[in-house]
Amino acid sequence: MNAPAHIKTSDNAPNPAEILLEMAEADMQAVNAIIKKRMQSPVGMIPDLADHLVGAGGKRLRPLLTIACAQLCGGVTGGHHKLAAAVEFIHSATLLHDDVIDESALRRGRKVANRIWGNSASILVGDFLFARAFNLMVETGSMEALGILSTASSVIAEGEVHQLAALRDIHITEQTYLDIIGAKTAALFAAACEVSPVISDRSEADRSALRSYGQNLGLAFQLVDDALDYGGLSSALGKSVGDDFREGKVTLPVIRALDNADLDARAFWQRVIIDHDQTDTDLERAVSLLRQSGALESTLQQARTYAAKAVSALDRFEDSDWKKTLEALSHYVVSRVS
Repeated sequence: MNAPAHIKTSDNAPNPAEILLEMAEADMQAVNAIIKKRMQSPVGMIPDLADHLVGAGGKRLRPLLTIACAQLCGGVTGGHHKLAAAVEFIHSATLLHDDVIDESALRRGRKVANRIWGNSASILVGDFLFARAFNLMVETGSMEALGILSTASSVIAEGEVHQLAALRDIHITEQTYLDIIGAKTAALFAAACEVSPVISDRSEADRSALRSYGQNLGLAFQLVDDALDYGGLSSALGKSVGDDFREGKVTLPVIRALDNADLDARAFWQRVIIDHDQTDTDLERAVSLLRQSGALESTLQQARTYAAKAVSALDRFEDSDWKKTLEALSHYVVSRVS
């Protein structure tokens, strides 16, 4: 299926990620077949637990980016299918580990795996998925692709540890926070995009451009999630907001609200974040403070800046439906918050 010439991001327009899925349907079927095959094991708990997360749905955005970037670079090969599956395994492994660390209750609408099988099993199956990812990387025969994704894996782990160390720290700087999300979120977006031109033997300039696209898209994606955790810019709070607040995570909206907070507001943030002393009405007050200070809007503006950089990174590629849809995806990521 070809994407329309112009893709809007209004409420009534289709999600560009869904358009990409339709455009890449055959390739994503091949990727999903690899995922299903490689998460099998004679140890029954492994495929059961892995399928609970991997088979729970989601748009598989990161492997989809690998396929879309391969199309920008001349076409998809079996090696791209394997790298896309490896990207999904890395992402899934980090989610299994994150749910243990964050003590989450739900993931993709389901009870998290560690609530069913326990923390130890979730961590070990996450390790299994990491190992499967490396098996697939090696099979492509590209040492460069292996280097990119293995480096991303270590950077993600560093970002997670850095975030854990910064938990409930209201003195964290904006740059430190951007470094954290650049590692824990954007690094895999960047790697997922960069490996495609690598095994397509494209130029260093193409590699750099697609890495920049992924990095900036990932940063925009995370900042929008930060804002959505406090209800975005809408007036009503949804059912899934407040996870970061309850866990004591200091994200960019909070950092920016603290920049101009008066003594009363700073005392509030110290109580709910540092002391972790929260009441039933504190989330509502937190949202009010973030909106009044303009912190949510400024976070969204920062996300728009990264999204624009992602679009600009694609300038060197010829116009095509793939390019237009990737550009639209960057804009759509930001539009989710309003």
